[in-house]
Amino acid sequence: MTNSPQIRSCSAALFLIIFLLLNPSSYGQTQSRRTLLISIADRKLAVIENGAVKKVYPVAVGKNLTPSPTGSFLIVDRVTDPTYYHASKVVTPGPHNPLGTRWMGLSEKGYGIHGTNSPKSIGKAVSHGCIRMARPDLEEVFSQTRVGDVVLILGERDDLTAQVFGTSDAVAAIGTPSHAAVVILASGQ
Repeated sequence: MTNSPQIRSCSAALFLIIFLLLNPSSYGQTQSRRTLLISIADRKLAVIENGAVKKVYPVAVGKNLTPSPTGSFLIVDRVTDPTYYHASKVVTPGPHNPLGTRWMGLSEKGYGIHGTNSPKSIGKAVSHGCIRMARPDLEEVFSQTRVGDVVLILGERDDLTAQVFGTSDAVAAIGTPSHAAVVILASGQ
């Protein structure tokens, strides 16, 4: 079981994110780098910049029949006021658009991080596989991200998600976890 492609892919992605978190200087000195870490199990997204957790947001994820993809992806496009296309249905920008006001497309075709016209869905497993965010959260994250930023989506809780997201009670009590928590995880202390 440990040799399955999905486990190897997740292990490689975990190694990559830990390396990038611990070696922000490997990006160069002039440009900050962001990673969006998404925990499907926690239904949360963390913005990690230059190795530090900046902020954690609640999200909606894919439902059982249409799960969110897991692995390491890149943001390949960013669209303000997107048009929604599905089968023969087209919804122009506006309050009825299920994508909300922003779209960040992933390197996994058809999947992205976007808004919603159903804000009560945030925190639930209800989407067709995309990651949904509340409008103010999405617009804040959108303003911070660029094409080429890494998006790491983890399907199950592990040491990294426990350190970054904690438990629901712990995150509410202590706020956003620090970069030190990720360093401690990576160093094995």
